[in-house]
Amino acid sequence: MAHPFHDAEDAALLDPASAPAPQYGTGALCDVIPAAVAGFAVPGMPATGLTLAPADRVCVFLVDGLGWELILRHPDGAPYLTSLLATSCGGTGRPITAGFPATTATSLASVGTGLPPGRHGLPGYTALNPETGQLMNQLRWQPWTPPAVWQPHPTVFALADAAGIATSQVSSPTFETTPLTKIALSGGTFLGRLTGEERVDLAAEQLAAADRALVYTYYSELDGMGHRHGVDSDAWRGQLMMVDRLVQRLAEQLPPRSALYVTADHGMIDIPFDEESRIDFDEDWELSAGVAVLGGEGRARHVYAVPGAATDVLAVWREVLGDRMWVAGREQAVAAGWFGPEPEERVLGRIGDVVAVARDDMAVVANRSEPGESRMVGLHGSLAPVEQLVPLLEVRC
Repeated sequence: MAHPFHDAEDAALLDPASAPAPQYGTGALCDVIPAAVAGFAVPGMPATGLTLAPADRVCVFLVDGLGWELILRHPDGAPYLTSLLATSCGGTGRPITAGFPATTATSLASVGTGLPPGRHGLPGYTALNPETGQLMNQLRWQPWTPPAVWQPHPTVFALADAAGIATSQVSSPTFETTPLTKIALSGGTFLGRLTGEERVDLAAEQLAAADRALVYTYYSELDGMGHRHGVDSDAWRGQLMMVDRLVQRLAEQLPPRSALYVTADHGMIDIPFDEESRIDFDEDWELSAGVAVLGGEGRARHVYAVPGAATDVLAVWREVLGDRMWVAGREQAVAAGWFGPEPEERVLGRIGDVVAVARDDMAVVANRSEPGESRMVGLHGSLAPVEQLVPLLEVRC
């Protein structure tokens, strides 16, 4: 029986090789800090083809969920950010790419290690641990996994600190001791502050306190509002106005010889709550057949097949969803560069036997097994521009 939302005669299957792969090495999140501190000549810093003008004091302000296209849609709500669009990506006026999947755990690891996901090894919101057979939530770090085993590379902050650069992270106190902070955002001094205003003020102070400084600061509230209410809500737009004010507040306090870079881990898209837009894996016998574990998130799924079933699972997911999602086998997704060049062997088993990535405005949810995530209005993760494109705005003093 044909799937109710698929008509093979009317729809051509998407070629995974045609998906817009992230610009690792020239204009992705993993390139930001290596490019921003290139003038410091830090030993061991990952190489990048992205070029940014040197500065003695560098601040990276990452706003969770601040997608490039979302800024473009709201010039009145974000006038200061809008005024900086032409400075993006070294003055080219172009966005950079988040990396795949466009999700917080993966993106923060890319920022903090200077490496693409195929090397740092956090390939999704949830991913299979091949050693245990368990699905690991890489944002919440559940179930517990030794952090340095899961992500063994040094952070860019640790490298900078070892090279004598005054290095600090200014974020919510909640994040100080989390495993994700340990493996991606540690090195130098962690300074916890509760409010956005306190964080940007302290970031400016940290910049001014040393002749050579690297400061990272983070704001998560925009993303949370988008998940709860959607990016087409007054609540989200109110948070965007707050972000706009925070960026301007920090920019106005920059000390001499400094550069501020404003970026994000992903964008976001609102997905309607109807059966065609949100396909429930838990109720879909075709999609669930032969699947041992469902990982990732609604718009970027890792699908782990039972032994011997990978070929059949790939065929079914392509037949059912291939006109609206880029559906690839593991080897094809790797060859397409979704996870970056030459992923490490230890990472390959964390990638799904099938990787399904939404192109259209839809998601594969799991209402029973993922009730919280399935209730979210705003989603992200895909290679689609609204999630993948993020700013790299620049203010210099």
